[in-house]
Order: sequence, then C-alpha cells, then structure tokens
Amino acid sequence: MALPAVWARSRAAVSRVQAVDVVRGLVMVVMALDHVRELWSPTVFRPEDVTQATGLLFFTRWITHFCAPTFVFLSGVSIWLQQQKQGSRGATSRFLLTRGLWLVFIEVMLITFLLQWNHNMIVLEVIWGIGCGMVLLAGLHWLPRPVLAALAALVLLGHDALPFIQPITAGNIGWALLHNTPFVVPLGPLPPALVAYSVGPWLGVMLAGYVVGPWFGQPLSERTRRLRRAGAGLLLLFIALRATNWYGDPSPWSPQPRGWPYTVFSFLNVSKYPPSLLFVSLTLGVTLLLLSQLETVDNRLTRWLRTYGQVPFFYFLLHLGLISAGAWLWTRLAFGQALNLSFAAPPTWPQRYEPSLLRAYLVWAAVVVLLYWPCRWYRDFKQRHTYWWLSYL
Repeated sequence: MALPAVWARSRAAVSRVQAVDVVRGLVMVVMALDHVRELWSPTVFRPEDVTQATGLLFFTRWITHFCAPTFVFLSGVSIWLQQQKQGSRGATSRFLLTRGLWLVFIEVMLITFLLQWNHNMIVLEVIWGIGCGMVLLAGLHWLPRPVLAALAALVLLGHDALPFIQPITAGNIGWALLHNTPFVVPLGPLPPALVAYSVGPWLGVMLAGYVVGPWFGQPLSERTRRLRRAGAGLLLLFIALRATNWYGDPSPWSPQPRGWPYTVFSFLNVSKYPPSLLFVSLTLGVTLLLLSQLETVDNRLTRWLRTYGQVPFFYFLLHLGLISAGAWLWTRLAFGQALNLSFAAPPTWPQRYEPSLLRAYLVWAAVVVLLYWPCRWYRDFKQRHTYWWLSYL
C-alpha cells in the first residue's frame, strides 16, 4: 500500500531544511564514537571522572553529550514540519502514537540485544525516550503553542528542584519514570529493565523543538537571527548558573588539583541522567548556533553529513549492529570467547585486555565510512518510493 501523498510530501519538507539534516548527521556520526568506546574500550572508571580520566578520554565522552539532546530536539522540530505538510492534527496524532510505540518496541526487542547480545536486561535509552515523547506529544500537540512553550520551560527549568526517588517501589515507579537517575525495575519472569532515560526531561527537550519548529518556516534571515539569539542566551545562562553553582545541576564544579585543564573539565562536566538544566543549556545552545550557520553551507562535508541525517533511524540501527557484531568477533579472536566488555563487570575482563582510545577511534572511523554507502542507497530509495513502512525506518 502506498504511503499517503501528504506523508511523502512531509518527508520532502523536512529534507529541504538542510541545517536540520546536517546537524542531525553530525551528531549521529559523533554518537557512533561513544558506542564504539563503550563496546571496544571501556574503562574501570567513568570517563567523566576528572580525578582519573585523561583529557582525551574526558573529551571523547564529553563531546558525545551533544548527541541525545540534539537528536531529541530535532525530532520535535521535524514533527512540527511534518504536521504543517499534513495539514491535519488528527493524522499527526495517529502517526506519533504508532511511531512512538514502534520505537519503544524496537528498543526492547532489538536494540537491547544489539547492546548486550544475551538479552539479560532490557535497556531503555534514547530510542525509548523519543518513543515515549512521541506518544505523549500525540495528545499534547493539540494544546495551544504558548501552553506547550510554558510546559517545556516548566519542565526544563524546574525539574532539577525535584528530589530523586530512592528507593523505588511499586507505588512511586510512575514518578521515577518521569524524573529520576537511572534505575532498575524488576519485571518478574522477564529480564529486569534498566531505565536510563527518564521520560519527563526528554519530553521537555522534544517539546522545545516542537515549539521552535515554526522558526524554520520563516525567512532565512529571521530564522537565523532567532536561532543565534536563543543559542547565545542558553550559553550565557549556562555560564552564569554554572559559575555560581547555584542551581541547574546536581554536581557542582570545583578547582582540580591536577591543574587548570581539569578545572575546566569539571566546569563543563554537567549531568545527563537525567539531563539537567545546565546540560540542556550547554548542548542545545551550541546546537542552535550550528543550526543558524549551516543552512546555506554547501560543501563535501555538509553533503556527507546530510546523507546520514536524512536516514537517522536506519543509520542508528546499522551502526549499533556493526559495532556490536564487530566487538563480538574481536573479543572472540583476541580473548578466545565473545565478551561484552561494556556490560561485564571489570573483574571478569580478560587479563590481557587494555583500554585503547586509538583502537576506539580507528574502529569509529571505519564504521562511519562503511555506513555511508548503505545510508546513501536508502536515502535514494526513500526519495523514489512512498511505501507506508518507510515512515517507520
């Protein structure tokens, strides 16, 4: 069955906003670095730990913080753009509901396996967060835009004032799903679920993208002006609040005895789980500035990034599959057995294993290059066809 014409046109409308696809492609490429590092070069300490990590290890992890908030924010922008072409909020609601449930299903049944191989725990990360956000937005997008803007601001500005739930019980699990640090939920005979992405703050990020969506229908000069002002404003908010350690992040920065570079790292080391106000201000501030600059830039690099950005979910599944399968083969050949170093406890790691950022960067480069051709083929396939299932992959 062919996809309705309005859906096909909506995909074309999103692709014509070049900056959205370029920035989305950029964060998808950077995201692969984090997944390679986790499966090919994990360390016994957290790479954000400024008391132990090297500068390169810290930066390798820190730069990937921009991926999830940018991807979720641009999902909100794309939803608004799609709705304008459809001309029907009812059709948009149906699509968001089915697409959101589909993403949650894929997270549980496929992505969990790609991350772990043995499926002994259900991992609920960014795709779960986007899926839940879409399900909620299927109803919320009927509200007036000023109400949605106020709701996004309330969530992003206020959720850091809320306490985290500990311990988590059957009576408070709903609240924990909305706002909490990562936690494990027992599911009886099923594998337990690790909820890494609480729904509330990420819904706030998606709502912010949806509210900003109309800017992309304005003349380029006006859009650029608004994006620049908003991006600069968020970065100034980050600097002001972070400098005072007053509000916006549960982990204050402090001078480091290892020297000024590590003090800077401490200043930049904001909390992702859940995304704090300062985390969102820093990451989306940079994202908005990039969006303001890249609409008219056309060169080999932007065209390359745009290819990935036009097929983000296809790329996401392929890159996880390639990284995971490669790690399975590498550990089997190197250590005599297939090991998931990311989820295995460090005491169980082989004695011959050593973390290597050189290995991680080489594998990352190989993955990104290898995925260019299938992503280009699938992008061209989507542009030539209007099958209904193309909106779900």
